[in-house]
Amino acid sequence: MKSVEIKTLPLFRPLRSSLPCTNLRLSLRFSLFNRRSTTGATYIRRGKATTTEEERHKRATVRKTVTATIVLDPFILGTFVASLFAFAFLYVLRQSSSSKKNRRVLVSPNDAVSRKDDSGSGTDVIIVGAGVAGAALAHTLAKEGRRVHVIERDLSEQDRIVGELLQPGGYLKLIELGLEDCVKNIDAQRLVGYALFKDGKHTKLSYPLETFDSDVAGRGFHNGRFVQRIREKAASLPNVRLEQGIVTSLLVENGTTIKGVQYRTKKGDELRSYAPLTIVCDGCFSKLRRSLCKPKVPTEVREAFIAAVEKGNIRTMPNRSMPADPVHTPGALLLGDAFNMRHPLTGGGMTVALADIVVLRDLLRPIRNLNDKEAVSKYMESFYTLRKPVASTINTLAEALYKVFLASSNEAKTELREACFDYLTLGGVCSSGPVALLSGLNPSPLSLVLHFFAVAIYAVGRLMLPCPTIKSVRLGARIILSASGIIIPIIKSEGVRQVFFPRTIAAIYRTPPQ
Repeated sequence: MKSVEIKTLPLFRPLRSSLPCTNLRLSLRFSLFNRRSTTGATYIRRGKATTTEEERHKRATVRKTVTATIVLDPFILGTFVASLFAFAFLYVLRQSSSSKKNRRVLVSPNDAVSRKDDSGSGTDVIIVGAGVAGAALAHTLAKEGRRVHVIERDLSEQDRIVGELLQPGGYLKLIELGLEDCVKNIDAQRLVGYALFKDGKHTKLSYPLETFDSDVAGRGFHNGRFVQRIREKAASLPNVRLEQGIVTSLLVENGTTIKGVQYRTKKGDELRSYAPLTIVCDGCFSKLRRSLCKPKVPTEVREAFIAAVEKGNIRTMPNRSMPADPVHTPGALLLGDAFNMRHPLTGGGMTVALADIVVLRDLLRPIRNLNDKEAVSKYMESFYTLRKPVASTINTLAEALYKVFLASSNEAKTELREACFDYLTLGGVCSSGPVALLSGLNPSPLSLVLHFFAVAIYAVGRLMLPCPTIKSVRLGARIILSASGIIIPIIKSEGVRQVFFPRTIAAIYRTPPQ
């Protein structure tokens, strides 16, 4: 085996170049590399305060002094004791009535089925979906000692035209999760960069891999084979139960807390599974998404849209974009394409999913008991901030590139598109920076924004030569406005505070529940 060098990179790296690339053809060539690199987040843990013998003595003295100076009236004491007993009696009555009321489980959506025995499930985490995100998460949590139940609608190898490119940054996450061997023996091709072709011109953009081991590169492969390899690794662990079935609803208790799922087995039996935490990873066509996030499909067309998707074998794959906008629900969490999608132009979906799994693994690691759903849910709010460096960089870049290279008769956008291509051909940081962002090797939203506006300024500068004119100045102003109109809404949807000022988010400082 090759020795693996582990590097822990800071949460906020020094500024490095990065910027967009074009809607181009991929040059599928690779080279193998074996080195671990983690884009780690810094967690602040609070230690327990120590108390000296002298302090304990002082406190004891104060307590004795106070006790000695209090005079209790017998009538007041009797009233206090009676009130205490009355309060306890009312509390017991209320708890008894509420427990009977809460034994009924609401099945979402609008399904009333009596609850079966919750005991003996022996499951810590239910994972809905066994794609790249679900299968990799199952393997990761099982290695941490969790008992995992995975429910996947179809365990056969899929033949789809999605998820065929894993960026070098995603491959590094694969190494960190111990899944790097899943790209072997599936005819995976090494990817070392991009080739751009435009109007008879072309250029090559190589991944900045000089500082990494020779095994680190991108990978191009058949998605179905890759997913099957991850599923096999997950199923090989004794504490993973991989089952084929269709999850029809989430089991909701007290109106907000998720207790598990109801699903239909391959044989058609309706069953339920219970666990302290349910993670939904059922892909871009998730039916459970609307319970855990704020969907953007118009209400009037949802039913028709879902019906059309479920009807027949559709081979086309729509380009979808969905910012992460979760609803904090105790007992449940969204992950993968069910949670967050970006334009597929940059091929960053699997890289984001694997990076999210690393963050989630590290957050769950110190929690031994997942049953206190309210406390766990409050602590897990930090996940949505800690994932931002990787997720927001790749999301923003994908959406910005798509809008830049989208065909348009707008003169300002045309100039911006031309400038973007020429900027990338300048070499040096003008090409290595954007590609580092694209590949997930440098997850820096600030660096992305700087490169994006550097392209806009480059476009304006070319218009000013050899000497500015009124027309060129006006066009230059329109280019800056056009660039701002592209990047600012995308960043706003990602969350300005979470992306650029994460240390102001209180959730990242919370300690794990005991």
